[in-house]
Amino acid sequence: METIQIESAGKIRKNKLAIEKKLDVKITVKDKKVEIKGSPVEEYEASQVLDALDFGFSLRDALKITDENVTFRKLPIKQFTRRKNLEEVRGRIIGTEGKTKRVVEEVSGCAVVLHQNTIGVIGPAENIEEATTALEKLIRGSKQTNVYRFLERMNTAQRGKLFFDRKKKEESDKGIENEEEQ
Repeated sequence: METIQIESAGKIRKNKLAIEKKLDVKITVKDKKVEIKGSPVEEYEASQVLDALDFGFSLRDALKITDENVTFRKLPIKQFTRRKNLEEVRGRIIGTEGKTKRVVEEVSGCAVVLHQNTIGVIGPAENIEEATTALEKLIRGSKQTNVYRFLERMNTAQRGKLFFDRKKKEESDKGIENEEEQ
């Protein structure tokens, strides 16, 4: 049995049945404490999902954490800047009408939530480094266009890598077929 502290019990109570069914655990909510009962692995996954839900992610995004290739990471803004005006830093991360946040999410394939002075990121393990690096650059004061360019370069390099890996696999498959014909 694992017990965790949460800020908003309402969101947990609202999604309790779906989480219990999906993760095969029993959840008990008492004030701001949540007890999780199940196997150790299921308890750990449930605590991660509940932490993401409590942070502000949607249930759909929070449940993605159960996939072994998906990671949840928190970035404290204060860790990357000495600025006193953190409202300005939060504004840079969100961008005009949410554009910067949306671009980071779309290009990196990660979900991003800003909660007080912390940024939460859920995404594939191979993409989360790119997203966190981009967000760190924004916090430190890089221009949004430079961050977009960085993400596009990383995205293009990743696509190119996938293309070449696929090409090598096709060539090796052809080599195997040619050997079988002889």
